[in-house]
Amino acid sequence: MRVFLGSDHAGFELKQHLIGWLSANGHEPVDCGPEVYDAVDDYPPFVLRAAERTAAEPGSFGIVLGGSGNGEAMAANKVKGIRAALVWSEDIARLAREHNDANVISIGARQHDLDTATRFVEVFLATPYSDEERHTRRIGMLADYETTGKLPPLP
Repeated sequence: MRVFLGSDHAGFELKQHLIGWLSANGHEPVDCGPEVYDAVDDYPPFVLRAAERTAAEPGSFGIVLGGSGNGEAMAANKVKGIRAALVWSEDIARLAREHNDANVISIGARQHDLDTATRFVEVFLATPYSDEERHTRRIGMLADYETTGKLPPLP
């Protein structure tokens, strides 16, 4: 499976580690940058590229990384068609896929060691979407809002 990765300086080491792990586990990582460590770089150019490429290629996934993962999730979610989840546990990684059909995982590299963060990615990529009607309905509401800007009706 193709996986697009983007980070900033805080996520650079984890990104490099995950590129190796993804390759070793039969995935096709695509590095959207940065190519070199720069202590003062900004995450939006790299994260937005990873998110855009993920959205443009159905069936692919994205991984965005920063110090906390918050800004990276926010940036990725600006891209139409992206459902980025900030993940801080294996359970959240599983639920992001199972219930929300998330296609991008955001991880705070300063919040987790390499093994723990890698496990989040492993769980995220291995978990299928449940395809339950209630989850599909909710995702549809968000997609409709993203396209039209109209709020869903209240129950």
